[in-house]
Amino acid sequence: MATEFELIKRFFSRPVSAGLLGGGDDCALFGITPGLQVATSTDLLLEGRHFFSDVDPRSLGHKALAVNLSDLAAMGARPLGCLLGLGLPAIEEAWVKQFADGFYALADQHGCALIGGDTTRSLQGITLSVTVFGEVEPTLALRRNAAQLGDDIWVSGVLGAADIACRMLAGEIPLDAALLQATRQALEWPTPRVELGQQLRSYAHAAIDVSDGLLQDLGHILAASGVGAELHEQALPLHPALIDSLEQTLPPEVLRRAVLAGGDVYELCLTAAPAQRAMLEKIAQTLGIALTRIGTVHKEPGLVVYDRAGHAITELPGGFDHFRI
Repeated sequence: MATEFELIKRFFSRPVSAGLLGGGDDCALFGITPGLQVATSTDLLLEGRHFFSDVDPRSLGHKALAVNLSDLAAMGARPLGCLLGLGLPAIEEAWVKQFADGFYALADQHGCALIGGDTTRSLQGITLSVTVFGEVEPTLALRRNAAQLGDDIWVSGVLGAADIACRMLAGEIPLDAALLQATRQALEWPTPRVELGQQLRSYAHAAIDVSDGLLQDLGHILAASGVGAELHEQALPLHPALIDSLEQTLPPEVLRRAVLAGGDVYELCLTAAPAQRAMLEKIAQTLGIALTRIGTVHKEPGLVVYDRAGHAITELPGGFDHFRI
Protein backbone atom coordinates (compact mmCIF):
# COMPACT_ATOMS: atom_id res chain seq x y z
CA MET A 1 0.00 0.00 0.00
CA ALA A 2 1.26 3.46 -0.90
CA THR A 3 2.30 5.87 1.86
CA GLU A 4 0.89 9.40 2.11
CA PHE A 5 3.89 10.88 0.30
CA GLU A 6 3.89 8.20 -2.39
CA LEU A 7 0.18 8.90 -2.93
CA ILE A 8 0.88 12.59 -3.46
CA LYS A 9 3.84 11.97 -5.74
CA ARG A 10 2.04 9.37 -7.85
CA PHE A 11 -1.34 11.01 -8.32
CA PHE A 12 -1.14 14.70 -7.38
CA SER A 13 2.25 15.92 -8.57
CA ARG A 14 2.36 17.51 -11.99
CA PRO A 15 4.49 20.33 -13.39
CA VAL A 16 2.86 23.75 -13.12
CA SER A 17 3.15 26.66 -15.51
CA ALA A 18 5.72 29.42 -15.31
CA GLY A 19 5.07 31.89 -12.51
CA LEU A 20 3.69 29.22 -10.16
CA LEU A 21 5.55 27.26 -7.49
CA GLY A 22 3.51 24.19 -6.65
CA GLY A 23 3.84 21.20 -4.34
CA GLY A 24 7.22 20.26 -2.94
CA ASP A 25 7.79 23.31 -0.72
CA ASP A 26 6.07 24.36 2.48
CA CYS A 27 3.98 26.91 0.59
CA ALA A 28 2.88 27.44 -2.98
CA LEU A 29 3.78 30.74 -4.63
CA PHE A 30 1.88 32.48 -7.38
CA GLY A 31 1.63 35.97 -8.80
CA ILE A 32 -1.25 37.85 -10.35
CA THR A 33 -1.54 40.36 -13.17
CA PRO A 34 -0.69 43.92 -11.98
CA GLY A 35 -3.83 45.91 -11.22
CA LEU A 36 -5.97 42.83 -10.55
CA GLN A 37 -7.07 41.35 -7.24
CA VAL A 38 -7.17 37.77 -5.96
CA ALA A 39 -10.54 36.07 -5.79
CA THR A 40 -10.63 32.97 -3.61
CA SER A 41 -13.22 30.48 -2.40
CA THR A 42 -13.29 27.15 -0.58
CA ASP A 43 -15.75 24.29 -0.25
CA LEU A 44 -15.90 21.23 1.97
CA LEU A 45 -17.49 17.99 0.71
CA LEU A 46 -18.34 15.15 3.08
CA GLU A 47 -19.28 11.59 2.17
CA GLY A 48 -22.90 10.95 3.05
CA ARG A 49 -23.67 14.67 3.17
CA HIS A 50 -22.55 16.01 -0.20
CA PHE A 51 -22.07 12.81 -2.18
CA PHE A 52 -23.14 9.18 -2.00
CA SER A 53 -20.68 6.48 -1.02
CA ASP A 54 -20.98 4.69 -4.37
CA VAL A 55 -20.28 7.80 -6.46
CA ASP A 56 -18.02 7.37 -9.48
CA PRO A 57 -14.63 8.68 -8.25
CA ARG A 58 -13.87 10.39 -11.56
CA SER A 59 -17.11 12.38 -11.34
CA LEU A 60 -16.34 13.21 -7.69
CA GLY A 61 -12.94 14.59 -8.68
CA HIS A 62 -14.64 16.71 -11.32
CA LYS A 63 -17.33 17.96 -8.98
CA ALA A 64 -14.95 18.74 -6.11
CA LEU A 65 -13.27 21.34 -8.31
CA ALA A 66 -16.36 22.38 -10.27
CA VAL A 67 -18.22 23.67 -7.22
CA ASN A 68 -15.32 26.00 -6.46
CA LEU A 69 -14.81 27.15 -10.03
CA SER A 70 -18.50 28.05 -10.01
CA ASP A 71 -17.79 30.57 -7.24
CA LEU A 72 -15.03 32.15 -9.33
CA ALA A 73 -17.45 32.28 -12.25
CA ALA A 74 -19.98 34.16 -10.13
CA MET A 75 -17.36 36.86 -9.53
CA GLY A 76 -16.22 36.97 -13.14
CA ALA A 77 -12.74 35.81 -12.10
CA ARG A 78 -10.17 33.92 -14.17
CA PRO A 79 -8.87 30.77 -12.40
CA LEU A 80 -5.19 30.70 -11.41
CA GLY A 81 -4.71 27.66 -9.18
CA CYS A 82 -6.16 25.51 -6.43
CA LEU A 83 -5.39 23.55 -3.27
CA LEU A 84 -6.79 20.10 -2.46
CA GLY A 85 -7.32 18.59 0.98
CA LEU A 86 -8.12 14.88 0.89
CA GLY A 87 -9.11 12.73 3.87
CA LEU A 88 -9.42 8.99 3.11
CA PRO A 89 -10.28 6.06 5.42
CA ALA A 90 -7.83 3.95 3.41
CA ILE A 91 -5.79 4.23 0.22
CA GLU A 92 -7.41 2.48 -2.73
CA GLU A 93 -5.08 3.35 -5.56
CA ALA A 94 -7.56 2.64 -8.37
CA TRP A 95 -10.10 4.95 -6.70
CA VAL A 96 -7.54 7.70 -6.13
CA LYS A 97 -6.32 7.52 -9.74
CA GLN A 98 -9.83 7.95 -11.12
CA PHE A 99 -10.52 10.80 -8.69
CA ALA A 100 -7.31 12.54 -9.74
CA ASP A 101 -8.10 12.03 -13.43
CA GLY A 102 -11.49 13.71 -13.03
CA PHE A 103 -10.00 16.54 -11.00
CA TYR A 104 -7.13 17.23 -13.39
CA ALA A 105 -9.33 17.03 -16.50
CA LEU A 106 -11.41 19.98 -15.30
CA ALA A 107 -8.38 21.81 -13.89
CA ASP A 108 -6.62 21.58 -17.25
CA GLN A 109 -9.74 22.75 -19.08
CA HIS A 110 -9.78 26.00 -17.09
CA GLY A 111 -6.07 26.54 -16.52
CA CYS A 112 -6.44 26.00 -12.77
CA ALA A 113 -3.23 24.28 -11.67
CA LEU A 114 -3.16 22.17 -8.51
CA ILE A 115 -0.43 23.92 -6.53
CA GLY A 116 -0.65 22.22 -3.14
CA GLY A 117 -2.80 20.69 -0.43
CA ASP A 118 -2.78 17.95 2.15
CA THR A 119 -3.75 14.30 2.62
CA THR A 120 -4.66 12.49 5.82
CA ARG A 121 -6.39 9.38 7.12
CA SER A 122 -10.07 9.99 7.82
CA LEU A 123 -11.67 8.18 10.74
CA GLN A 124 -15.04 8.01 8.99
CA GLY A 125 -15.82 8.53 5.33
CA ILE A 126 -14.14 10.61 2.65
CA THR A 127 -13.58 14.32 3.26
CA LEU A 128 -12.67 16.73 0.47
CA SER A 129 -11.67 20.38 0.69
CA VAL A 130 -10.81 22.49 -2.33
CA THR A 131 -9.68 26.12 -2.33
CA VAL A 132 -9.44 28.03 -5.59
CA PHE A 133 -7.66 31.24 -6.50
CA GLY A 134 -8.48 33.53 -9.39
CA GLU A 135 -7.89 37.08 -10.51
CA VAL A 136 -10.27 39.84 -11.48
CA GLU A 137 -10.24 43.58 -12.04
CA PRO A 138 -11.75 45.10 -8.88
CA THR A 139 -14.07 47.49 -10.70
CA LEU A 140 -15.44 44.70 -12.90
CA ALA A 141 -15.89 41.98 -10.27
CA LEU A 142 -19.48 40.76 -10.15
CA ARG A 143 -20.88 41.23 -6.65
CA ARG A 144 -24.09 40.45 -4.82
CA ASN A 145 -24.76 44.02 -3.71
CA ALA A 146 -24.94 45.70 -7.12
CA ALA A 147 -28.44 44.87 -8.43
CA GLN A 148 -30.31 47.98 -9.59
CA LEU A 149 -33.98 48.88 -9.84
CA GLY A 150 -35.45 47.81 -13.15
CA ASP A 151 -32.77 45.19 -13.79
CA ASP A 152 -33.72 42.02 -15.63
CA ILE A 153 -33.02 38.80 -13.74
CA TRP A 154 -31.39 36.03 -15.77
CA VAL A 155 -30.32 32.47 -15.09
CA SER A 156 -27.96 30.29 -17.11
CA GLY A 157 -28.57 26.69 -18.12
CA VAL A 158 -31.56 24.69 -16.95
CA LEU A 159 -32.95 23.99 -13.49
CA GLY A 160 -34.27 21.14 -11.38
CA ALA A 161 -32.45 18.05 -12.65
CA ALA A 162 -29.79 17.73 -9.94
CA ASP A 163 -32.38 17.98 -7.16
CA ILE A 164 -34.58 15.31 -8.71
CA ALA A 165 -31.63 12.94 -9.22
CA CYS A 166 -30.38 13.49 -5.67
CA ARG A 167 -33.79 12.90 -4.12
CA MET A 168 -34.33 9.73 -6.10
CA LEU A 169 -30.93 8.37 -5.08
CA ALA A 170 -31.67 9.27 -1.45
CA GLY A 171 -35.04 7.51 -1.59
CA GLU A 172 -37.00 10.71 -0.90
CA ILE A 173 -39.10 10.32 -4.05
CA PRO A 174 -39.92 7.17 -6.03
CA LEU A 175 -37.19 5.91 -8.31
CA ASP A 176 -37.83 6.31 -12.03
CA ALA A 177 -34.91 4.66 -13.81
CA ALA A 178 -35.32 6.58 -17.05
CA LEU A 179 -35.66 9.92 -15.29
CA LEU A 180 -32.65 9.20 -13.08
CA GLN A 181 -30.56 8.35 -16.12
CA ALA A 182 -31.61 11.63 -17.74
CA THR A 183 -30.89 13.81 -14.69
CA ARG A 184 -27.96 12.17 -12.90
CA GLN A 185 -25.26 13.85 -14.97
CA ALA A 186 -26.52 17.24 -13.81
CA LEU A 187 -25.91 16.13 -10.21
CA GLU A 188 -22.54 14.43 -10.64
CA TRP A 189 -20.94 16.33 -13.56
CA PRO A 190 -21.89 20.01 -13.10
CA THR A 191 -20.51 22.55 -15.57
CA PRO A 192 -19.03 25.67 -13.92
CA ARG A 193 -19.83 28.73 -16.03
CA VAL A 194 -16.32 30.17 -15.90
CA GLU A 195 -16.25 31.64 -19.39
CA LEU A 196 -19.74 33.08 -19.02
CA GLY A 197 -18.81 34.82 -15.78
CA GLN A 198 -15.83 36.50 -17.42
CA GLN A 199 -17.90 37.57 -20.43
CA LEU A 200 -20.56 39.12 -18.17
CA ARG A 201 -18.23 41.44 -16.26
CA SER A 202 -18.88 44.54 -18.37
CA TYR A 203 -22.62 43.97 -18.77
CA ALA A 204 -24.13 42.46 -15.61
CA HIS A 205 -24.60 44.33 -12.34
CA ALA A 206 -24.81 41.48 -9.81
CA ALA A 207 -24.32 37.72 -9.94
CA ILE A 208 -24.30 34.61 -7.78
CA ASP A 209 -24.17 30.88 -8.40
CA VAL A 210 -27.35 29.06 -7.41
CA SER A 211 -25.75 26.06 -5.69
CA ASP A 212 -28.13 26.34 -2.72
CA GLY A 213 -31.27 26.93 -4.78
CA LEU A 214 -32.49 29.73 -7.04
CA LEU A 215 -34.76 31.45 -4.52
CA GLN A 216 -32.30 31.32 -1.65
CA ASP A 217 -29.32 32.52 -3.64
CA LEU A 218 -31.24 35.22 -5.52
CA GLY A 219 -32.45 36.29 -2.08
CA HIS A 220 -28.82 36.97 -1.12
CA ILE A 221 -28.51 39.39 -4.06
CA LEU A 222 -31.74 41.14 -3.13
CA ALA A 223 -30.80 41.48 0.54
CA ALA A 224 -27.30 42.74 -0.22
CA SER A 225 -28.60 45.21 -2.80
CA GLY A 226 -31.57 46.44 -0.74
CA VAL A 227 -34.13 45.64 -3.43
CA GLY A 228 -36.94 43.19 -4.16
CA ALA A 229 -37.90 41.16 -7.21
CA GLU A 230 -40.55 39.18 -9.01
CA LEU A 231 -40.07 35.94 -10.91
CA HIS A 232 -42.37 34.14 -13.33
CA GLU A 233 -42.59 30.38 -13.03
CA GLN A 234 -43.57 30.10 -16.68
CA ALA A 235 -40.22 31.61 -17.69
CA LEU A 236 -38.00 29.31 -15.63
CA PRO A 237 -35.85 27.02 -17.83
CA LEU A 238 -36.57 23.40 -16.95
CA HIS A 239 -34.28 20.51 -17.76
CA PRO A 240 -35.76 18.72 -20.80
CA ALA A 241 -36.36 15.52 -18.81
CA LEU A 242 -38.49 17.48 -16.35
CA ILE A 243 -40.56 19.03 -19.11
CA ASP A 244 -41.41 15.50 -20.24
CA SER A 245 -42.34 14.64 -16.64
CA LEU A 246 -44.76 17.55 -16.10
CA GLU A 247 -47.82 15.40 -16.65
CA GLN A 248 -46.31 11.93 -16.36
CA THR A 249 -44.04 11.29 -13.39
CA LEU A 250 -43.47 14.17 -11.01
CA PRO A 251 -46.14 15.79 -8.84
CA PRO A 252 -46.32 19.56 -9.44
CA GLU A 253 -45.13 20.39 -5.91
CA VAL A 254 -42.04 18.17 -6.33
CA LEU A 255 -41.16 19.80 -9.62
CA ARG A 256 -41.71 23.30 -8.19
CA ARG A 257 -39.41 22.59 -5.27
CA ALA A 258 -36.72 21.18 -7.57
CA VAL A 259 -36.75 24.21 -9.86
CA LEU A 260 -37.13 26.99 -7.29
CA ALA A 261 -35.18 25.58 -4.37
CA GLY A 262 -33.17 22.59 -5.58
CA GLY A 263 -29.45 22.79 -4.87
CA ASP A 264 -26.36 21.44 -6.64
CA VAL A 265 -27.18 23.55 -9.69
CA TYR A 266 -23.98 25.61 -10.23
CA GLU A 267 -25.62 27.88 -12.74
CA LEU A 268 -25.35 31.67 -12.58
CA CYS A 269 -28.17 33.99 -11.61
CA LEU A 270 -27.51 37.61 -12.56
CA THR A 271 -29.10 40.99 -12.94
CA ALA A 272 -28.51 43.44 -15.79
CA ALA A 273 -30.12 46.52 -17.26
CA PRO A 274 -32.76 45.93 -19.97
CA ALA A 275 -30.48 47.79 -22.38
CA GLN A 276 -28.06 44.83 -22.17
CA ARG A 277 -30.52 42.19 -23.39
CA ALA A 278 -29.13 41.98 -26.90
CA MET A 279 -25.54 41.73 -25.62
CA LEU A 280 -26.38 39.02 -23.10
CA GLU A 281 -28.18 37.02 -25.76
CA LYS A 282 -25.16 37.40 -28.05
CA ILE A 283 -22.80 36.18 -25.30
CA ALA A 284 -25.02 33.20 -24.61
CA GLN A 285 -25.20 32.33 -28.30
CA THR A 286 -21.43 32.64 -28.74
CA LEU A 287 -20.74 30.36 -25.76
CA GLY A 288 -23.52 27.93 -26.61
CA ILE A 289 -25.12 28.41 -23.18
CA ALA A 290 -28.80 28.95 -22.48
CA LEU A 291 -29.41 32.30 -20.75
CA THR A 292 -33.02 32.98 -19.79
CA ARG A 293 -34.70 36.14 -18.54
CA ILE A 294 -36.89 35.10 -15.61
CA GLY A 295 -37.90 38.24 -13.71
CA THR A 296 -37.37 41.85 -12.72
CA VAL A 297 -35.80 43.77 -9.85
CA HIS A 298 -38.09 46.28 -8.17
CA LYS A 299 -38.12 48.57 -5.14
CA GLU A 300 -40.49 46.71 -2.82
CA PRO A 301 -38.62 44.35 -0.46
CA GLY A 302 -39.10 40.63 -0.83
CA LEU A 303 -39.37 38.11 -3.62
CA VAL A 304 -42.66 37.28 -5.33
CA VAL A 305 -43.01 34.32 -7.67
CA TYR A 306 -46.00 34.15 -10.01
CA ASP A 307 -47.27 30.73 -11.03
CA ARG A 308 -48.21 29.67 -14.54
CA ALA A 309 -51.68 31.16 -14.08
CA GLY A 310 -50.27 34.54 -13.03
CA HIS A 311 -51.04 34.17 -9.31
CA ALA A 312 -48.50 34.87 -6.58
CA ILE A 313 -47.32 31.63 -4.96
CA THR A 314 -48.13 31.93 -1.26
CA GLU A 315 -45.84 29.18 0.07
CA LEU A 316 -42.40 29.14 -1.49
CA PRO A 317 -39.97 26.25 -0.86
CA GLY A 318 -36.81 26.95 1.10
CA GLY A 319 -33.28 26.44 -0.18
CA PHE A 320 -30.49 24.24 1.16
CA ASP A 321 -29.14 24.80 4.67
CA HIS A 322 -26.68 22.37 6.29
CA PHE A 323 -28.09 23.00 9.75
CA ARG A 324 -31.79 23.13 8.95
CA ILE A 325 -33.63 20.25 10.61
